[in-house]
Amino acid sequence: MSADAHVLHIVRVDIAPEHEEAFNRWYEAVHIPALLACPGWYSARRFVSLEDGPKYAAIYEVAGDWVYDTPEFHAVKGFMEFTPHVSNFMRQRLAPLPPVAA
Repeated sequence: MSADAHVLHIVRVDIAPEHEEAFNRWYEAVHIPALLACPGWYSARRFVSLEDGPKYAAIYEVAGDWVYDTPEFHAVKGFMEFTPHVSNFMRQRLAPLPPVAA
């Protein structure tokens, strides 16, 4: 992977049903804008599962591993007040494949 290749950062979670509405409001209005204000966080998009597994997914495009070491990220990472109500947390990072030689 080249040093300038962007990485996909995927987070999947379930949230206790009684906190779901507040969690979704917080995620869209507070959490995503805070992450996108961090250096190297380029885009964010959320999804809901149509099958088994954690109900919610967020997919971020980030500049690389260095984005996890900034003070800005450390100040906003995590689920804050919703942490006790989050379950089935899964995180995955995906790097682009190099071009296939012809």
